[in-house]
This record gives sequence, structure tokens and C-alpha cells, in this order.
Amino acid sequence: MSNLAKTYDPKQIESKWYAFWEKGGFFTADATSQKPSYCIVIPPPNVTGVLHMGHALVDTIQDALIRRKRMQKFEALWIPGTDHAGIATQGVVEKMLFAKTGKRRKDFQREEFLKHAWSWKEESEEKILGQIRRLGCSCDWSRLQFTMNEQCNLAVRTCFKKMFDEKLIYRGDYLVNWDPATQTALSDDEVEHEDIQSSLWHIRYPLENGQGSVIVATTRPETMLGDTAVAVHPEDERYKSLIGQKIRLPLTDRLIPIIADPFVDPSFGSGAVKITPAHDFNDFEVGHRHELPFINIMTPDGRMNENGGKFANLSMEKAREKVVEELQKHAFLEKIEPHSLRIGRSYRSKAIVQPYLSKQWFVKMSLFKKTLLEAIQTQDVLLTPPHWEATYTHWIENLRDWCISRQLWWGHQIPIWYHVKDSNRLICYDGKGLPPEVEKEPTSWIQDPDVLDTWFSSALWPLSTLGWPNKTEDFQKFYPTSTLVTAHDILFFWVARMIMMGEYITGKPPFNEVFLHGLIYGKSYWKTAPDGSAIYIQEEEKKEYDLGKPIPSNIESKWEKMSKTKGNVIDPLSMIDSYGTDALRFTLCFSTTHARQIDLDLRRFEEFKNFANKIWNGFRFVMMNVEDLSESDLMKPLAFETLQLEDKWILSILNKTIEEINDAFDHYAFDKLSSRAYEFFWNDFCSIFVELSKPVLFGKVGTIEDKIQKQKLLLIVLVNAIRLLHPIAPFITEEIFQTIKAQFPLIFQKISDPYTEELLTALLSSACIVAPFPKVIRSSDMSHLIEEDFAFMNELVRQVRNIRMQMQIPPSEKTPLHIIGNLNNPEFQKVQKYPHILLSLTPTIEIYWNEDKPNTFGSEAMVGSISLFIPIPESFKEKEKQRLFKEKEKLEKQIEQTQNKLKNPEFCAKAPKEIVQNLQNALTAAQTQIQEITLKLDDLCKR
Repeated sequence: MSNLAKTYDPKQIESKWYAFWEKGGFFTADATSQKPSYCIVIPPPNVTGVLHMGHALVDTIQDALIRRKRMQKFEALWIPGTDHAGIATQGVVEKMLFAKTGKRRKDFQREEFLKHAWSWKEESEEKILGQIRRLGCSCDWSRLQFTMNEQCNLAVRTCFKKMFDEKLIYRGDYLVNWDPATQTALSDDEVEHEDIQSSLWHIRYPLENGQGSVIVATTRPETMLGDTAVAVHPEDERYKSLIGQKIRLPLTDRLIPIIADPFVDPSFGSGAVKITPAHDFNDFEVGHRHELPFINIMTPDGRMNENGGKFANLSMEKAREKVVEELQKHAFLEKIEPHSLRIGRSYRSKAIVQPYLSKQWFVKMSLFKKTLLEAIQTQDVLLTPPHWEATYTHWIENLRDWCISRQLWWGHQIPIWYHVKDSNRLICYDGKGLPPEVEKEPTSWIQDPDVLDTWFSSALWPLSTLGWPNKTEDFQKFYPTSTLVTAHDILFFWVARMIMMGEYITGKPPFNEVFLHGLIYGKSYWKTAPDGSAIYIQEEEKKEYDLGKPIPSNIESKWEKMSKTKGNVIDPLSMIDSYGTDALRFTLCFSTTHARQIDLDLRRFEEFKNFANKIWNGFRFVMMNVEDLSESDLMKPLAFETLQLEDKWILSILNKTIEEINDAFDHYAFDKLSSRAYEFFWNDFCSIFVELSKPVLFGKVGTIEDKIQKQKLLLIVLVNAIRLLHPIAPFITEEIFQTIKAQFPLIFQKISDPYTEELLTALLSSACIVAPFPKVIRSSDMSHLIEEDFAFMNELVRQVRNIRMQMQIPPSEKTPLHIIGNLNNPEFQKVQKYPHILLSLTPTIEIYWNEDKPNTFGSEAMVGSISLFIPIPESFKEKEKQRLFKEKEKLEKQIEQTQNKLKNPEFCAKAPKEIVQNLQNALTAAQTQIQEITLKLDDLCKR
């Protein structure tokens, strides 16, 4: 095995094994299998561009889950696909066409525009799927889906008609969240809220009888042109006598009534509020209760319409300025006060959302509330982390009807046709093509031009991807799916709606468990400009700070959501090119806690690239030292009666690690499972067990049987370790597995030793991707006593290294070690049983057993009742003397500074008691240390 490369090169490995897995059909699930099923549907990435780090995270987590279940002999299916992403994709296609042709969307016929959109989809999807493959994702590509393909469209039309026929879908004039930039309605959860500093305008509304006026406070003075009433609280004594009277709307000739409604807060402003039913959600409800007129004053692109009079065609922002000017001019403006205001912005265009009255299609949500709440309360759907249950419940309890229509061209066109002569006569059709009535009279019918909200088709994703509404083998085998993995910010957009649709259509939730991971944040750095704005640091300079370069005092930094303008975006493909896919995946898993935010540290990628090399070097060492292990020797049972302490310890730790990693997988604790796998391979296996095996492997101690035993144990631990690592780091582990398998072409036979039998079973697998995932091999081998004994010996090793480090003795300089204690002491006798551990793990030339410290200069440390003493080599005495002098000087300065503080009565009087006490304790400790150093120096100078 000397031909193995000295370092791991992911570029030489990754494409080879992905092609092997795909060609070998390892990703393809069998719906007719008798194995238990495990199914994940991918959160489909939008066909708007390339994958970002959030996609890399969610896909890595899903792949880790699916690979483990495949190895656990489940029929594991991971369905890939992409999302048409209505608003987002139409937006990028419009920009692309305008840049190429100078034409806007409405300059094209609908079908022509959609051809361009489909072309964009094909190009973008090809890139995205290639990137998913580069991440190592073991998706079943034979089942690739798209939210607008024929299968998904059939599911959408079937569901829409079912809900329409059952009066769960309706159309009506309704106040919606309107995005004036994209000119479409938004559902509540497509609106992002933010607090801004604005104003509260107090406007004088004159009474019709000329006997005074009512002061009305508003945050949106421009909408007064759509006012149809002024409302007061029915119990407000200030206005009781005015209820029922009329007032004159400023800047117009209209008279509007003063009405009483309990929704009015008497403490807000003057206690009187303007009612604009067509432009405010509360006013909309008031308008219906009091049968008020609804006057729309806005065009779809966010300008004043003809109802705005002389303000027509102005943007709403400009209209506000002009309306305020006119109010001031005509003495209607009483005063203006600063006011903090919460506004909504479109989650896509970032435009300010306007309440807007329009005809839209809605789903009645009130009937689904109970089902949605019970799914979580009864744990039919288990949310992890569980703290999201309260957030979910709060949202469901405050549901409003879901606006499902969008004024777009790209998407599922609503399957409703209207008769051109009678708009109340309509057809809802779920079949392919046109309804029969429309085919008979094509000129008499017109299809609703709107499309469905993207989330409507996404809500059906677990159903449509498995073949519903058809009763397919996939649907029978894999529905409900097993686990959904997604970011917590689409808990309501997507997760709740999938639960709703799954329960509605099948009576079962679409998945059993949901893991909600945090959002990825990057470190941003900026300088503050003279005007107070932030100048963000980009690219190479930023990377230097990310990797540990000291940050100057004039530069600030913090973790923020990734943004190109802030320069804190980390591109997953660049990380793959620089560090390898396994390092990227390990970094993402290691960083995924149950917190809402994931701070992605660039240094982790380098750390896990180094870990990949450690895995490779550990494997390489083992293979170079088992070349002479014959097949017959490998098949012999382990001789448990001859196992050394370190052998028993590694088997105990191996079983314990297997148990811990399986438990972490079951609880979606990806940070814990990746850190435990890392610690086990690097520390327990390589740094300790491999080092302790070397004297036996190299023939310095033990018999040939001892060597065979060590060789087998190395293989047992290594093959278990790479299978534990495989779900996170699939490429390097497959390369290692196949190399070991080629070295030991075995025929299975029953063996009494469970460790050897498990090893042979694993190596008989055709690939690591389908090798059995480790489970506890023999729980009785997990021994606290063994681990305690070994921990005691390991602490001795640590202290020996510390003594040598204090005396600055390099690893190349071997020293004797004196173990001092009562010869009958159990701890002393324990060390005498295992001297090879100290000799193997420290540069110790020989161990001496003493009851008294030798009469020579050196350093010592206590471990329990045992004293460890290392004499200083003659050549290091002068160096040690200088070190002790420097340490003494440092302590003397520290003592002087502390004493000066404690002698200061003003400081002692003002400082908190605990700080004074801490200083006194530090002084005592420093004085003790200086006494010890003085004694050492005296001793050293005598010799």
C-alpha cells in the first residue's frame, strides 16, 4: 500500500465515485421492496439562478439522513426537484428580456413570454441539478420533478377543483397585500415587516353644520381621499353627541358620517379615526359592518387613480407630500408629531406593500385551524427544535383566509373559465386540456388570466411527487414521507400548508418529523464613512480577517444575513473547489445547532480539509501495516482474553461512539454527531490507539499473535469509523472502503467473535453507500471501569507532556520519568500494570519506580496520589534557569501592581467586595508561585 497518495486530493476522487453511485443505481428506490420505507422530498430550489449556501446546508443535511437510512437497510427515497417560483422567476426573465430586447413583459404575447420563461427554466435547472450533484446528493434522479410539470399540474388542478366544489375556495372583492412593483397580491406570510420613524398627522375634519370640527390622527394622510367615515368609540363621552352627524371631508366636496365602533382605541390620537375601507384591513371590516362605500384611490402600479382628483397619477409617496401641502394651505392640518410605524415590504421586490381592493381567489382557512393545531399538539408531526411549536401555534391561531391568486403569467393558470356574456357563469375543470364546453364554444369562454400562488403547488409537493392523484406504487409505499428538512423561515409559507393539504386530501400529515434548521449568517466588516454610512469590506481583505488576521480598531464587524452588498456571502462551489466537498459538508453539519442562526466561520473549511487529510493518513497508516495480514488470520476470532487495556478501551469507546452518533442522528443534532465523529477519529483512534499500536506493529514488543490482534483491531475500528463518517463525508469514505475491500476479497462465514463478523459483513457490501451503518456491536464491552483506568493513564500522559513543555524540552529529546508514590497504593500499582502507555505516548526513555523523589533537579506534577518527576537534561539546565528567572520577574511585577491597588484606600472603598477579594487571592497565589520558583532556582544553581 505504499502506492497510496500521501495527501488526500478530492478532485481526483469526487467525480469518480458520484458516477459510480449513479451508474450503479445506488440512488434508485424500489417501490415494490419489502424493506421499511424512508422518504424525503427535497425543498425544491427556485429556478432563478444558482445554489447558495442555504441550499448547500439543507441538501447536506438531507443527504446525511438518507445515506444513513439507506445503510440501515431502509428503502430510502430522496425525491429531487425544482420550483417554478412564480414572482421571482418571472422577475428575472423580465429583466433578462428587457436587457436583450428592450421590451417589457406586456410587449409580448403571453405564450411568447412563457416560451422564454420555459427556456430560462431549462438552462437554470440544468445548472442547479449539476450543483446538487457536486454536493454529493444521493437523490433518485429517475424521479426528478418540477412544480409545473404535467404530474404536478394535474395534482394542482385536482386539488383546486376538489376545494372549489366543497366551497373551500371562493372569489371575491377583498382587501389584499398588494405589491405595486410586481403588481400582484401577496399572502400575509409573503410580507416582511419593519419598524420605521414616520409621522402622525392630525387633520381637522369640519362638521357639516359648521359648529366646529373633529380632529383625526392618521399615519397615511394621502388615503384620506378614500375616506367614507370617521369612527369613534361608542362609550367615548367626547363624541357621543356627534355620532350620526356628518362631516365634510377636507380637500373634497364629500360628506361622510361619524360612526361608532368598538374597535376604535380612545387613547390613540384624538380618539377619532378616519375609515378608508378600500385601503386598510381594520377599516375594511368596519366598512362591512356599517355598509360603507368602498372607494379605491390607487392604481395597480401604486399611483393615485381618478378618485384622487388633482393628485391623480402621482405615486403614493408624492401624493402624501402634496396632500399635506394642501391641508396646510387650507388650515386643515392641526399638527404633525414624530411616530414609530410598522410597515410591510414585499419579500421579493422589497416594495412597500399597500392594502388594495381587488378581485382575488381565496382558500377558507378557518376550517383547517383545528387540524393544523392538532397535528403538532398530538405530535403526529414532530417539530425539531421543539421551541418552534409555540411560534407555529401562534400563527395558526391568527390565520386569515389565504389569497391564492397572483397577477402573473408564469405559474399554474387558475383552472376557471368564465362565459364572456355572463361572468357569473363559470367552469372549474381539472382535466387535461380544455373543458368540453369550451372546446364546443371556444369564443364564448375565457380562462381566468391569473395564476396560483407558488405555495399552492408547493403545498402539494409531498403528494404530487409521489404520483397523487393517481394511486401509484410510489404513493402506496412512501406516503406519508418520513422527514422534512427546511429552514425555519418557511415554517408558515410551506410546512403548515403541506400539513393542511396532506390532512385534507389523505387524512394523514405528509411527513412524520420536521427539522427546522437555522439561517446562515456570514461575518461582515465595515468602516464608518464621514456621513455615518457603512463602507463594507469586500473579497480578499475580508477573507484575511475571516482567517484570523487582527482587525484594525477603525473596522467594525458582526454576524449578519448573507448579502452581496455586505460582502459576507460564501459561495459553496468556491468552497468545494478550494477545500473539497467532504470538507464543505462537514463544516455545514458541524455548524448546524438548534439555534435560529448559524454563524458560518470560514476557518472551519480549512479545519475540515485538514480533517480529511487526517482521515486519509490514518487509513494510509493502517493499510501500510496490515499488508501482511492474511485472509485466514483476518477471519480468526479476536482473543478477548489477551486484549490490552488500550484494546478494551478502544472497543468500549467505539461502541459508545456508535451509540452517541446514532442518538444524535435521531435527534437531528448534526453539530454533536459531526464533532463526536471528528473527536473519535482524530483523538481516540489516530492520536491514541494508533500510537499505542505502533510498538506491537513494528515488532518492538509482543508476539506475532499480538500483532495480528492489533492489525484486526485497527481494521475493525477503521471500517466502523468510515461508515460512521460516510453520511457526512461520502467521497473519502467510499474511496477508503473500496481500497480496503480490494485488499481483502472475502467470503462470508459465521464467526463467534461479533467484531470480526461485523467487519466481514461490512466488507462484503458492494460499496460503502450500502454497507451497514454501525450499531452497537456488544454493549457489555462499554465499560466505565476500563474508561476510567484509561482516562487515568491518559491524564498521566498529559501531565508528562505539560512538564516537558514547561521546561521547553523538544519532542526529539527523550527523558527518563520517575513515578513516585507508595508502592502499595492502588493507583501506583495501576500505573505499573500499563507502563507501555506512557512509553508509547510520551518521549520517555525509561520509567523508574520510587517512593522518594530523586536527588536531582527537575519538574514534577501530581495526579491523584502519584507524583511524576522528570529530571532536566544537562544541556537544558541553563535554558531552564533563564526561563525561571523570567517567570520570577513577571510574578514580581504582578505582585507589585496588585499590592499597589490593595494599598489604595480609595480603590478598596469603591471597588466591589468580590473584586477586592479576587485580587487578594491572586496576590496569595502569585506569592506562593514565586516561593516555589525561588526554591527551584536555588536548587538548580547548586547543581
